[in-house]
Amino acid sequence: MDKNKSRGNLYICGTPIGNLQDITIRVLNILKEVKLIAAEDTRHTKILLIHYQINTEVTSYHEYNKFKKAPYLVEILKNGQDIALVSDAGMPGISDPGYVLINLALDNNIKIIPIPGVSALTTALVVSGLPTDKFVFEGFLPRKSKERKRYFKSIKNEERTIIFYEAPHRLKRALKDMLEILGDRKIVIARELTKKYEEIIRGKLKLVLSQMNTKEIKGEITLVVQGGIKEKGNDTIDFLKDEVIMEKYLKKLKNQGYSNRDIIKNTQEKLNIPKNLIYKKLLEMKNK
Repeated sequence: MDKNKSRGNLYICGTPIGNLQDITIRVLNILKEVKLIAAEDTRHTKILLIHYQINTEVTSYHEYNKFKKAPYLVEILKNGQDIALVSDAGMPGISDPGYVLINLALDNNIKIIPIPGVSALTTALVVSGLPTDKFVFEGFLPRKSKERKRYFKSIKNEERTIIFYEAPHRLKRALKDMLEILGDRKIVIARELTKKYEEIIRGKLKLVLSQMNTKEIKGEITLVVQGGIKEKGNDTIDFLKDEVIMEKYLKKLKNQGYSNRDIIKNTQEKLNIPKNLIYKKLLEMKNK
């Protein structure tokens, strides 16, 4: 690292998703050399640091303090100090608050340096046996059944392999909703990837659901789902009828200072509108 630079670098560091040995030498070196490590859960990160005898100072940066903490971290970067951003597992910025800090750092001309590592979504995809040439990552599923069903309807004709994250206590209900809306297609459940009790379950939805009903589900879950076949003449753009509602909601979030990525995520969860339509509407609003 350059000791004479006027501004610090923000290092985006991939950390293990389970097995502590799944970390690169480069990440370990960066974690030792930076001024500060911004961690999603300091307790979780300190387990990793203690294991590799790293004594760098750690500060919390998570979903509930991201808007308050990001400016503080950027000021440290502007003063020439380097920061490493880490999540609880995998690459920061994927289904975590990392993008808020990254965007703010970019706005302040801070250099962003990615230090790649493992990711649960690609790890699950490559062992799934489903097509890997084209896929889409949809993050966490909606929490409520009604919202999940509406969401599944919106992606029913998605032809690419689909990847989700899901909490173990919601898995069975989510699979039931998925079977009802998407039909009995192939699915892979990747549980506790790289950990001692790693489990990969493959099969048709109906069969996998019956297996899940007989056991208690624990641990981190990644779902990989077979893409669908588009039906000709299907009116998948029903959501365009709600354009006025969507635009009003987008303006509200814009006025509250949310980033585009936060707006897209929030709108998708609240209104169950596909990401591409939300993004398209944001572009239209920007060009008005």
